[in-house]
Amino acid sequence: MQYDPIKKVIGNVARKNPLVRRLFYTVLGIMFLREWYVKRALRQLLGKKREPFTLFDAGSGFGQYSFYCAHHFSSADIYAVDVKDEQIADCRDFFQKTGVKNVSFEVEDLTIPKHSNKFDFILSVDVMEHIEDDVKVFKNFFLALKQGGKVLINTPSNLGGSDVHDDSGESFIGEHARNGYSVEDITRKLKSAGFQMEKVRYAYGPLGSAAWRLGIKYPMLMLNKSKLFFLILPFYYLLTLWLTLLLMFADYSIQNSRGTGLLVVAVKK
Repeated sequence: MQYDPIKKVIGNVARKNPLVRRLFYTVLGIMFLREWYVKRALRQLLGKKREPFTLFDAGSGFGQYSFYCAHHFSSADIYAVDVKDEQIADCRDFFQKTGVKNVSFEVEDLTIPKHSNKFDFILSVDVMEHIEDDVKVFKNFFLALKQGGKVLINTPSNLGGSDVHDDSGESFIGEHARNGYSVEDITRKLKSAGFQMEKVRYAYGPLGSAAWRLGIKYPMLMLNKSKLFFLILPFYYLLTLWLTLLLMFADYSIQNSRGTGLLVVAVKK
């Protein structure tokens, strides 16, 4: 509830100019540990592909992952969707202005089956926690993939995901249908849709969670109090950014046995 209004304000500023939008993507890539994990997984899964392949960005949001994939995987034909019309219109405009030609955008509801045997790879980053009927979406993912295709899902875990730490807690993020998945829950649901599990990894362990609070949550709380804190933020980050990045790097470098995020890879055999 605290996070989304500030995200919208920052996003509206980023939309005004393509150079500002690129800077916005760069900042997201630095400050959000999930991007570190997701981009590493993308490099591991797609980095050796030379032949053309189709990628479905299922819940593209600001478009930063489609932009990353378009520039790092030149053989990819990317189809990106979001349920919000304004997000899709905004991404279309930016990608056209920046000359990115291997990405197309459409408005779609992931709970409605639209594709069959179409994609080699599906990317879903921080989407499934927003959708009540997640099993239907997993089944649609399975239907949309070609044989041997894979899905990469990043989502909060039930171990403090969405910054909720007990059953009665409310998500700091907002707009969530669930606060997070257990490994057993998301595994069971993906298998029920027909998938075979390839990898489940925790992200945002104790060090990453501390970095999230220091680098994202506390500044957001300040900005919710007053927009005047935008003037103070540069000084705040001058003091704290080095520690935030150090904590993020430490979390990224180890295998967490528990964490508030989950990175999941499943395959259609």
